[in-house]
Amino acid sequence: MRVYVALLRAINVGGTGKLPMAELKSLCEGLGLADVSTFIQSGNVIFRDRGDPAEIAARLDTALAERLGKPPGVFLRRPAELAAIAKANPFSAMEPNRVLVSFFAEPVPEDALHGLVAPDGEEVVALGREILVHYPIGSGRSRLKLPILRTGTSRNVNSVEKLRDIALALERG
Repeated sequence: MRVYVALLRAINVGGTGKLPMAELKSLCEGLGLADVSTFIQSGNVIFRDRGDPAEIAARLDTALAERLGKPPGVFLRRPAELAAIAKANPFSAMEPNRVLVSFFAEPVPEDALHGLVAPDGEEVVALGREILVHYPIGSGRSRLKLPILRTGTSRNVNSVEKLRDIALALERG
């Protein structure tokens, strides 16, 4: 069985998508996912499954839609993919809590950075199915505008690296 990390959009953020992690874990186990664990309160699930990644994501998104009233968006990554993101991070010299990785289901289009407004010195790089953003003043105070970010889900580099480590440990057994 393969190890996956599911990154859920709009879970326990700003009062939307309220879902206790114990309930999320139970929901995942009810779908037949194995060795399920969660990480922090923002919708991160680590598990094993034999299925096709697209099918797993769709199944989880459908079950969450039934619970939350609308599909939140589920983005799956394998441990090696998270490791590759961390290795390719062009902002690795910056404070990791000021670098966010936005995850998408498909590779971002070539025009993904179209409409970018970065008035606070933000730097943005698209890499495959992710967009990395360095926020010099922090993401909470930033006035960055990039329309595509609304369709993905973001985690800071510290969280991405911790998820990678948890997933790699599960993979090693």
